[in-house]
Amino acid sequence: MTGDGTPGPRPPDDALARAFRLVRAPPAASARSTAPAHRFVTDPESVGEDLLKLVLTLVELLRQLIERQALRRVDAGDLTDEEEEELGATLMALHDALADLCAEHGYALEDLNLDLGPLGPLLPRN
Repeated sequence: MTGDGTPGPRPPDDALARAFRLVRAPPAASARSTAPAHRFVTDPESVGEDLLKLVLTLVELLRQLIERQALRRVDAGDLTDEEEEELGATLMALHDALADLCAEHGYALEDLNLDLGPLGPLLPRN
């Protein structure tokens, strides 16, 4: 409805009108870059190994997070002595199993990491 009560398009309110004035028009077709977009190049033969390394890195990240949470619970006194022992043994077994998987595929635990560019590495350096 219009301002006089008759059907039709509604006049824009001030906030909406200001918002549309702030929106820039898209660049003209001639001003657009003709360069292709940056693409990630992979070697089809190494995709399986790259995927394995990514999965192992994520498992190591989760292992470290679980370990930190376990240490917080131990420091807070939330666990009994038996639970602390069991948790410690479980975390050591997980660490050993992950180290064995890495060795089986020619990696070391230190090889597992992702470079996140300006954010730095995914896993902290020890």
